[in-house]
Amino acid sequence: MGNVNRTIYQIKVTLCDIEPPIWRRLHITGDTNLAQLHRILQITMGWEDYHLYQFGVGGFQYGVPESDVFASELKDAETVTLAEIASEGDTFHYEYDFGDSWEHEILVEAVSSRDDISHYPRCEGGARACPPEDCGGSWGYENLLAALADPKHEDHEDLTEWIGGSFDAEAFDVEAINRSLQTRGLAP
Repeated sequence: MGNVNRTIYQIKVTLCDIEPPIWRRLHITGDTNLAQLHRILQITMGWEDYHLYQFGVGGFQYGVPESDVFASELKDAETVTLAEIASEGDTFHYEYDFGDSWEHEILVEAVSSRDDISHYPRCEGGARACPPEDCGGSWGYENLLAALADPKHEDHEDLTEWIGGSFDAEAFDVEAINRSLQTRGLAP
C-alpha cells in the first residue's frame, strides 16, 4: 500500500447499543498504532481514559498485555498499525471499560492519499455526546437520561447531583474535539 504515513483512513466509530446513535467520523494516518488509536478515540468520543480497553480484530484481541486482565490473550496494541489490520470496508471493535463494557464498532469507510494541507488525526463529524464515565453501560445510560428528564423519577435528585447539574445528550462540538486533539499532541 506504499507509505502508510501518506495513507488516510476514514473511519466511522459508533457506540453500540445506544439509540439514537452516538458516532464520530475520523481521518487517521495508516501508521497509527492501536494504542494511539485508543488515545484518539478517548478524545473524540469524550471518554476520560480511566479504564482498560481492547480492540477485537480478526479473532485477535489487542490492548495492554501487562495489565493482568486477560494478559495471556492480549496482543500489544502498540505493535500493530491501522494499515496492518484494516482495509476499506472492514469493521472491527473497540471495547472500553470492561465493567460498563462500552462496545464501539469501527467501520473503515475509505482509504485515500494524504493531502499536504490537512492535519491528522482529525474529526470530520459526529452526533451526540458521549455517556458519562461509570454510568453503568448502555442500560445505566438509558436510566440516567430518563432520570434527568423526569423530576419525579426516584433517582432524579441523586443523578442530577452526580452528573454535576445538567447533561446535554445532544451536544457535539467537532471544533472542540479537533482543538483537543491538537493540544494533547495527537495532531500537529
